[in-house]
Formats: sequence, structure tokens, C-alpha cells
Amino acid sequence: MRTGKLIAFNGPGKSLEIRTELVRKLLPGEILVKNQFTTICGSDLHTYTGLRKEPCPVVLGHEIVGTIVEIERQHSGRDYNSEKLEPGDLITWTIFSSDPTSSLSRDGMPQKGDNLFKYGHAQITEREHFHGGLAEYCILRPGTGILKLPKDLPPQVAATVNCSISTVAGAIRLAGNLRDKKVVIFGAGMLGITCAAMCRVKSAKWVSVVDMDTDRLTKAMSFGADQTFNLNVCNLVEEIATKFPTNGVDVVFDMSGSPEAMESGMELLGIGGKAIWVGAVFGTRKVQVNPENLIRKLITIRGLHNYNFEDFVSGLNFIKRNWKRFPFESAVEKEFDLEDAEKAFDYALRNKPLRVGIRIK
Repeated sequence: MRTGKLIAFNGPGKSLEIRTELVRKLLPGEILVKNQFTTICGSDLHTYTGLRKEPCPVVLGHEIVGTIVEIERQHSGRDYNSEKLEPGDLITWTIFSSDPTSSLSRDGMPQKGDNLFKYGHAQITEREHFHGGLAEYCILRPGTGILKLPKDLPPQVAATVNCSISTVAGAIRLAGNLRDKKVVIFGAGMLGITCAAMCRVKSAKWVSVVDMDTDRLTKAMSFGADQTFNLNVCNLVEEIATKFPTNGVDVVFDMSGSPEAMESGMELLGIGGKAIWVGAVFGTRKVQVNPENLIRKLITIRGLHNYNFEDFVSGLNFIKRNWKRFPFESAVEKEFDLEDAEKAFDYALRNKPLRVGIRIK
């Protein structure tokens, strides 16, 4: 039997635990992957600090790339794009698996489908150990979207495809045609700067990013933003009203999760505007919305949690075409070995980089 190392998270305030466990035999339709690189996502940090609750112990990490070790014979041997898969291929996969025949899956929401399983969010049990990024191996279940990666795509760039990049691709889908549109993005984290880059590629007329961190706002400019606003030094609603006095902006993305940001965004929208809310994946106060403003301006609010398979494909296609155009390689600002995962989390919380990477040897 094969064994592998994993990092177990046992709850907020507790030290991460390095464990060695047996890798179980594959069940029908599964794939065994040797993890190569994982990035620490914002939701991982929320769990680590207790802002988000997960069943413990858990193997955190879901932004993962790895190489195929074994394909169980009942698997099709093809990725989501029907490319042939073989041992040794570098792949990434959706954050979830679910029943493709369930009603929500058929309606384009497989991330909410029946028998949902989320990598990097599941409890370690006596039988199930390898289902997250902070481990040497990951077992992929049936109903997981898998994509083969080009060999020239750096792992630190590819790792973010199966969470932040694909989530933003889903948000862009909900926003619709962005050509010649005026866009405001709240939050200059990985989601926000990726959104700026995608809006630029989609030919938006004007792209702005709003945050309270000067360094992140500077980064946003290199990812396609035309202008940034620091909430520490400006009244955003007044400045946008001065810049666009006639009809406001067309689309507002909230990647911050801040109720104040979502409320401000509603004030910025003009007639026919769209608000796409993505960031509030943890408990916040309720958002106050002026119903008359929403009705008279024909405003649409759409929420997005995770993404669907088509968004996953769109996200990878975007990265393949644009990772050199925008400085995505610089998003992972520091790397650590798997055994130093606790140092990686401490660094991420202390320094607030866009991403910290974990190398898995």
C-alpha cells in the first residue's frame, strides 16, 4: 500500500499536524493524483482563523495542480474537454464533485448539485484522508471536472485556476457583455485583480478597483485597471458621481464581502446596471438596499458561489491566453514546503499577499 503525508487542520488556534496515512484503493471511476503545488486561498485563511467553520480535522487547500498517478479503469480516461488522460499528465480540477444528473447540475449549477463534495473542505475520517491540497496525494471522485494543463503553464499560475480564476469567469458570465461598459470592482485581492484583467480582455470601456490597501491598488493597475480608489482617502460615491454625472456605471462587482461595499455599489449603478456579489462567503450583517432605486433604475443583483464547469473551462482558457499579458506569476509572493504549512499561513495572515504557495515534493 502507498502512504503519503498530509497536513491536518484541527481547529482555530491549534497547531497544524503533519500526519502519514495510507492511500486507499481507488473506487470505480476515481483518479489518484500526486499534488505538486497548492495556493492558500482566502477561504482557507477564513477557516484557519475561525471566521469560517469546517468539520475538523480537515486537509485544507483547494487551489491545486498535480500529476496523475493512477486512473481507475471505469473512468472515461478523458478530461472535461475530451482530451486523453494518462499517468504523468499535469492537471487541475474543480473545487467540487457532484451528481451530473441532479436537477441543479442540469440547470447549470453543478456546484450546488446532489452528492456535493468539496476538495479542501472535507473532514478526515478513518477511511478518507486525501481530499485536499495540503497533502502529497488527492483522490478525485466521479463528477469532478478535470482539465489537462499545458506544460508551459507555471504551477503557481495554474493552481489558482480551480478557485479564484474560475470564480471570476463565472462572475463575468453573469455580468454579460462588457464591451464599452464602465466597471467598478470592490476588493483588490486575487478575485479583484483577476476581475480587472478579465474586464480589460472583454473590452470594458473603463475599469476601476476599490480597496483600502495601497499596495494592492498599485498591483491592480498592472492587471488592467484604469483607475483605483482608496476608501481611506476618498468619498467613492461622490467621486464616481462627479466622473459620470449622467448615468453612473454599468456593472459593479463585489469581491470584498463588505456590506458597506455592496451598498455603495448599488448607489454607483446607472439605469440597467448590474451588481454581481461574490465575496460574502462568511457571516456579515444584512445589506440595506433602497428598493425604489433598484426598481426605477431597473437594476439587477446576481450572486455567485463557486462556478460551473463552463466557467472552469473559460478560466483556464483565459489564463492560457493571458498569463504573460498580466503579471499572474507575481501573485504568489512567497513559497513554502508542505512541512512548513503553518509558517505559510502565518506569513499570509501577517503580510496579506495575494497568494502564498505550497510546494509538494
